[in-house]
This record gives sequence, C-alpha cells and structure tokens, in this order.
Amino acid sequence: MTNNSHAAPSGGVVVLAKTQTDMEVAQAEVWQRLRVLALSAEVTTIVESSGANSVLRFCLHATSAQTLAPEYNTLTLCARRNLAPIDNADDLEREIWLSMLLGAARFEFPSYAELQAAVRIRMNIVTAARNTTLAFDTEAAERPDCWTYSEDTGFTIRPGHSLVAALQKATQPGPSGRCYSFSCYRATEYVILLGIAQELEYRNPDLYDQLQTHWQQRAIMSGQFHDVFLREYGSMSAPLPPKYYVPGDRLWFRNPDAHSSDVTGYEGSWVIYLGNGEFTNFWKRDQPYTLTSKCVELYHWRHATYRDDAGELQMDEQIVEQRVQASLQDEAEVEQILATMLKLREEKGVYRDGGCIDTSREYPRWVCPATSDLLLPAL
Repeated sequence: MTNNSHAAPSGGVVVLAKTQTDMEVAQAEVWQRLRVLALSAEVTTIVESSGANSVLRFCLHATSAQTLAPEYNTLTLCARRNLAPIDNADDLEREIWLSMLLGAARFEFPSYAELQAAVRIRMNIVTAARNTTLAFDTEAAERPDCWTYSEDTGFTIRPGHSLVAALQKATQPGPSGRCYSFSCYRATEYVILLGIAQELEYRNPDLYDQLQTHWQQRAIMSGQFHDVFLREYGSMSAPLPPKYYVPGDRLWFRNPDAHSSDVTGYEGSWVIYLGNGEFTNFWKRDQPYTLTSKCVELYHWRHATYRDDAGELQMDEQIVEQRVQASLQDEAEVEQILATMLKLREEKGVYRDGGCIDTSREYPRWVCPATSDLLLPAL
C-alpha cells in the first residue's frame, strides 16, 4: 500500500500510529475509504518517525495535485474533477479529502476514527451553513422561544430542548420563514457548534450530554469559543496559499479600508467555505459568495460609509449592492478590484497596502471518546 515513488509536499492527512499494529490498521482503514471514494490511485503514503511513534502521512501525487489545484487553488477543484458536492454527499466527502490531501497544510489525527469524525463534522458544517438564513444585526439579537437570554450567561437553551434542534431553529427558517438576528461572527459559531453537536450525538454521546448541559447554563462565545472548539492552521509568519480552502473551514475576510472598517460589524466578514468555490451568504442563502463577489462587496464598503444624524458611522447596504452589481458587469473593473483585494491581509491596526485575504483558517478539534481534545470550561 505504501508508495514513495512520487514527490510529495510536507502536508496532507497525518495519522499517528503508536505501534506497528496500529500503523497497519490505520493504513488499511484509510486506504479502504480512499478506495470507496475512488481516490486511492492518486494517493501516496509516507511513513515517518515521531519520537517513539510512527506517523502515516497521506497526500496526493504531485501530478494529481498540480492538475486538480494548481498553486493549491481549491476553488476550481470541483470543476476540474467534475464533482457535484451540493447534490451528492459522496462528492462533498471527496472534495474534503482531496483538499486535505493536497499537502498545502498538515491535518493531524490521533486515529482513523478522529479523521473520519473530522470529515463528517466538515460535511455537517457545510450542510448546516447551506441551510442557514439570518437577519444581519450587530447590536440586536433574537432567538426562538426554546432559548433564553441574560447578560451574564448569553443565550442559553431552555430545559427540555435539544441543543441540536435549538441551533437548527435559530439558524434555519421553518415554515413561517422567520429569520433571527445575528452578527456574521456569532452565525459561524452556531453553524460550527451544530456540526460538532450532530457528530457528538453519534460518536461521543457523553460529551454531547455535557455540551447540552453547559449550553443550558452558559454560552461559550467569541475568543473562548475559538479556544474550546477550534484549531487554527496557517499564520502571519507562515500564511496559507490565498486560494486554498477546505469545505467546512471558518475564515475571515478583512476590510482593508481604514475608514469603513470603523463601522461596527464591517471590520471584516466571517464566513464558512462551502466548497465548490462558494462561501456562505447568511443573509441570502440562495446567493452564496464566490471569492470574486466577496472581494468586490468588501471593496465597495468604502464607497457606502456615511455618518448619521448622531455622527455615528453607518453603512448604506443599498449603495453597496448597486455598486457591486455594476462592477460585476465590468471585467476590467473587477480585475482592478481583485488586484487590490486578493492580497494577504496586514497586521491588526495596519492599513497600508494589504488585501482582504486572511493567512489562516479554522476547523473543529478532535471529538472521539478516547482522543478528544475538546475540553469544556468549568461552569
């Protein structure tokens, strides 16, 4: 099964093996899944050492990687591979595997079970994100009646209600079509939490029960949410390729304009990568963003900023929409905008010549009973 005849990057999917038996079992399990997905002919296995342990690293052959995603551009991977991830769950799984196997980043797992769970969570997140429709509001917030709120605890679940069902009611409109108010950042938290909770119900019910109990007493939000539930890959010192995304990633598009970034809620935009070259549009789920349309929208925020009667900076979304529609009809203007926006972002507080592309992405932690590193804070 091991094939070292092809050059491979340093990243890819990595599984730790503590013993020779562990290595053989993990290798067999991964290869079995790759065969089911019709990917095994394109994958190289490399055995590495990590102290007293062995590490199995799986990555695409260099020729396959370059053909599918030149310069690690995963935005066109589905078109190049003729995948239909929106309608076909197997194709979504293939896109996730292929994106991780490219080797632009190193995705480490302590077992095949954790790898399998991670792929399923990404699929859950993408499905939940595609079904999410919200009302944008950075100051007001609303939830269905299965939620309650206090300043000390945030929005919590009322006793007798399932966390999964409550998250779905808050983010996915029912027959009434009622949309609840969210900021884009909080929206990504709910979508990710839903994806994790759905897997925990199946994979680790004890941890799911703890999570349910926690959310009945106190919400986990903002920086604490990131620390508890997510791991980050890529950094300012080692940035990811600007067009490299894995379905289920959370990421930030920065507003590189100093003036309009002072409007509350327009410092940037938090989204989930849906795959197939699309990013979430939580306000119009039937109109997901492409990288181009997202960049054009952020670019025009600078042209729609004004001060209200109280002297507060505001954003005129109608002007933004009009300018975006006009720009997208002009290829030369789009090219000019992308030349400005498709640069890596600058450091916090710096507005010189950077673009809107972040250097990192985020995805959920391990969740299996024997290896989970998702540790809930004390109540």
